[in-house]
Amino acid sequence: MAQRKTTPTVRLRRLAAELRRLRGEAGMTREEVSEQTGINSVTLYRIESAKARPQGRTLAAMLSLYEVDAELRPQLVALSKDAAKQGWLQPFHSDLPDEYTALISFESEAKTIRNYESLFIPGLVQTEDYARAVIRGVLPQYSEQDIEARVQARLSRQTLLSKEKPPGFWAIVDEAALHRMVGGRGTMEGQYQRLLDAAACPEVTLQVVPFGAGAHPGMPGSFIHLTFPDLMDTDLVYIDSMAGDLFLESEKDVHRYEFIFDHLRAVAMSPADSSQLLKELAQQLK
Repeated sequence: MAQRKTTPTVRLRRLAAELRRLRGEAGMTREEVSEQTGINSVTLYRIESAKARPQGRTLAAMLSLYEVDAELRPQLVALSKDAAKQGWLQPFHSDLPDEYTALISFESEAKTIRNYESLFIPGLVQTEDYARAVIRGVLPQYSEQDIEARVQARLSRQTLLSKEKPPGFWAIVDEAALHRMVGGRGTMEGQYQRLLDAAACPEVTLQVVPFGAGAHPGMPGSFIHLTFPDLMDTDLVYIDSMAGDLFLESEKDVHRYEFIFDHLRAVAMSPADSSQLLKELAQQLK
């Protein structure tokens, strides 16, 4: 059986960024670090790209070479020890794709979550019935056991919004997603009410891009933009597509999706008008 890839965490990304910075300040290449420490250059690359957590002796050798001071050293050692923590994710870890487990890990650490959806209700505000119906419809090859694992993982993700200090959640949904009868009229009626309840929460902003907006930059597909409390942690953009899931973190890519989201906010209905539309759609189902 192939070994499962290490799921990145915010802490692991932070450690990797610090080690890259320290090597840069030392004016050394990976090859030079490898020659002076005996650490394989491939291992160094994996550590610096957050694909692997350094062993204690490996980290100690790197910190000594970079002449890290006594104040920063214990912080990085502690960061390395905590880098494998995945929060609530562990019970579902073996049943979920690598990229999805990574998204869950990042969401648990996020300061803000901005999600645009063109075809689905955002996962963080889906009802159980809607989630089950949409997963079953989108993944017809999945067994009932696999479907239930996905449903429970999605519902567990939603506990983020009920934490003592929840992340700010801004969801923009194309009107098309609201009209698609996923699971039938009863399911959609419950889903509309769930969206209305979420929109009433102070940490949640919900907007709908109406059909009347015409062509808009969100039409190519959905995405999630994550920011983090620590300035050392760069923003992430998560894209889920039929071609595969991926994370983007380059400054250029992140700025492009920030621009798209800002444009979508401008063409979308106001939060108040979006809630009114949901009430009208719910009333039509009664």
